[in-house]
Amino acid sequence: MADPDTPFREEDADPDPLRQFERWFAEATQAGTLQPEAAAVASATPDGRPSVRMVLVKQADENGFVFYSNYESRKGGELATNPRAALLFHWQRLGRQVRIEGPVKRTTREESLAYAHSRPRGSQLSALASPQSRPVADRFWLEQRVAELDERHAGGDVPLSESWGGFRLTPERFEFWQHRQSRLHDRLLYTPDPAGGWRVERLAP
Repeated sequence: MADPDTPFREEDADPDPLRQFERWFAEATQAGTLQPEAAAVASATPDGRPSVRMVLVKQADENGFVFYSNYESRKGGELATNPRAALLFHWQRLGRQVRIEGPVKRTTREESLAYAHSRPRGSQLSALASPQSRPVADRFWLEQRVAELDERHAGGDVPLSESWGGFRLTPERFEFWQHRQSRLHDRLLYTPDPAGGWRVERLAP
């Protein structure tokens, strides 16, 4: 397991931030981090009012970082009108954070269907039953709604609501943060280099 106070030097950083993320993600997984794919996602209204919540990032590759939600939820509404977001992964065991920012767009319907049908049946039913972020009478109403949908679709696939699917964030900025003693943390920022590739700069902690 990586030492949580290991220096993160420029010469040790991969020139590709995605490969650097994959390296740190693998080390967080090996260290026994609970749900290393969990990240805070921040969105904002067009007039700049922010909100943040935890999501599970289900895909991270050269195409972007993908998470799923109800499109009619608060985050869905904010991302529709202000399609930019910030992700924050925090791996406490290793003293590390990764911040990722960029524009967001919806995944294709086919991608959303493929992921939805890979989930446990209970999760599919809950997603279909829940009017996410909107008031409901009580928990019993939700449980009854799930039971009704389970009975209605017994023996068959759970349909995917048109209001549920994925969001893909395309990174424009990565920051890798490594804990160090006496608050002299290591922070390396990746931004696109106009000449190609990525520029790496050290930020003061």
